[in-house]
Amino acid sequence: MKFQQFSFGQIRIDGIEYDYDVVIARGKVAKRKKKASKKFREAFGHTPLSLEEEIPWKCRRLVVGTGEGALPVMDEVKREAKRRKVELLILPTEEAMELLNKGAEKTNAILHVTC
Repeated sequence: MKFQQFSFGQIRIDGIEYDYDVVIARGKVAKRKKKASKKFREAFGHTPLSLEEEIPWKCRRLVVGTGEGALPVMDEVKREAKRRKVELLILPTEEAMELLNKGAEKTNAILHVTC
């Protein structure tokens, strides 16, 4: 899988452009379904990543791209990663893409494309 371009509101993966947040699980790209996390929006000023969403835990490493740094990741997600013994890396989406391009074996990702 090749992560090629990121700009506000858009990401290109394997030549396909997406204009929404994506979840990558076992090499498949899907739209992030963040509706379940919207109830936490007021507390964070932005819809955070919460355990209410379908997080692709079947991996050794989960990379969360935070856009330009604005996507909050709730503490419960961090605790669950630790409980599951999944390495959780939280970094700006552009840095996440660089990391994923270096080797994403047994790695899933959630990539935020705005903010």
